[in-house]
Amino acid sequence: MTALLILVMFVAFAGIDFLVRESAHRHRMKRERQAREAVLNLALRLDFTDEAKSLKRVEVAHPKACILAVDDEPVVLDSFRRILVLEGYNVDTVETGPEALGLVQRNNYDFVFTDMKMPDMSGVEVVKAVKHLRPDVDVVVITGYGTIETAVETLQFGASEYVQKPFTADELAEFARKLLVKREARLDAQRQPTVRIVSPTMAESIPANEFCVPGGAFIAPGHTWARIEANGQVRIGIDDFARKALGSVSEVVTPSHGLTIHRGEILFTLKHGSESVHFTAPLSGRVTKDNESLQSDATQVSNSPYDRGWICMIQPSDLIKELPDLRIGKPVVDWYQEEIKRLRETQTPQLPDNAHIDMAAFEHQFLEPAAKA
Repeated sequence: MTALLILVMFVAFAGIDFLVRESAHRHRMKRERQAREAVLNLALRLDFTDEAKSLKRVEVAHPKACILAVDDEPVVLDSFRRILVLEGYNVDTVETGPEALGLVQRNNYDFVFTDMKMPDMSGVEVVKAVKHLRPDVDVVVITGYGTIETAVETLQFGASEYVQKPFTADELAEFARKLLVKREARLDAQRQPTVRIVSPTMAESIPANEFCVPGGAFIAPGHTWARIEANGQVRIGIDDFARKALGSVSEVVTPSHGLTIHRGEILFTLKHGSESVHFTAPLSGRVTKDNESLQSDATQVSNSPYDRGWICMIQPSDLIKELPDLRIGKPVVDWYQEEIKRLRETQTPQLPDNAHIDMAAFEHQFLEPAAKA
């Protein structure tokens, strides 16, 4: 009986908590809507003819996005303002294409909505011009039943979508929401660093804001690469992630010839001044050769990590067993994205602009866990 009473009380408290939260949420939404209505009523009486003759502008606090709409029908523009402002968007409206283009050159918009058929400049011309002036702006075509086919054709000129009029308030609000979600997803993807699979020599010419992995080579969790040579030996070096994180190298301590090494043990060391970072062996085996040229020019590790900057060669002792634990090709690209994000979250300054980071911290965060795995 006691347990049942406790359960009932718990359910009751949970229900009350939900109702309180829901009531607070609705009250907050109501206040925000009332504030937007007040801004809308005030803004429509302001004069912006210094920027564009027909410009009407409404700005709200903390806008979801900034929208410019151009249509020669004032009633359509009035609908855009009233619907989208109440949904939380900043909205500028003008009645001609030339006015819209002038505003695009002076202001930062996320979206431009353009009517398909206008007297001074057609929607197709507006789409082309906006994408030429501001390729980052998403252009949406407003179309009627008779111009749907032409609106679809504007997609090849850079338009992202089209909306058909007449539309209800709910339809336009939902359409704008989907546009915003799509734009944010695209911008998030663009902010992801570019990672490419390249030939060993191409790494030397990759821009600083891009990352590359060597085609045909395996990448170890400790950010070394391993390439199997024709004679069965394995050539080893550091990957592009490590070289971009660490910056320039002043000295390379290579392993001794004949050294027997086990996977996960320290294989070689890179130094910059008084700092040093240790890299572990991606495979077990015996060291057969080191890159002697690094003794006189350690910068090759940074300048040509997959070609002239190789570190050493080993004769693997258990290749068949250990090779499956390494990555190659597309899985490396996906893993790089995760590693780059992790580095940017844990290091200051950020990649790829930093000249040098704390080598000991880098080793602890990105190399030691691989050795313990």
